[in-house]
This record gives sequence, structure tokens and C-alpha cells, in this order.
Amino acid sequence: MDDGTLKTAIAAADGDDPYRALRGIHAARIALNRDLDRAEALAVRRARAAGSSWQLIAHALEVSRQAVHKKYGRA
Repeated sequence: MDDGTLKTAIAAADGDDPYRALRGIHAARIALNRDLDRAEALAVRRARAAGSSWQLIAHALEVSRQAVHKKYGRA
């Protein structure tokens, strides 16, 4: 998602059509979450490739080691 899309969705909250504003904000939230999830997964892969422990990665993400390993570990 680009910065303009997010700004447009936020600005729409003050528009004449609250339903349309809600739909735009919802769509922006989904796109932003998807982009952040991809960025996090990439950062975790890079950290592991650089030798970081699951514990260190978990600390950075403020979750348990088990949670980060379950989400990103290979079975």
C-alpha cells in the first residue's frame, strides 16, 4: 500500500458518506496489515539467516519464543 492510499482512506473519514469511508478504511487496514506481515516475515528470515535466535526475534516482536517459532519456524 502506498502512503497516498492510506491518507485518502483517513481523509475519507470526514467525507459525506460514512459507509464509504468505513469501507475505504477497512480496505486500507487489510492492505496495510498484509504489507506489514510480509515485511515481518522477511525480517524474521533475514534475522535467522544472520544467526539470530528465536528468543532474540521473539523479544524484538514482544511475543514468546514459542509463538514466533510456531508462526515462522519450519516443521
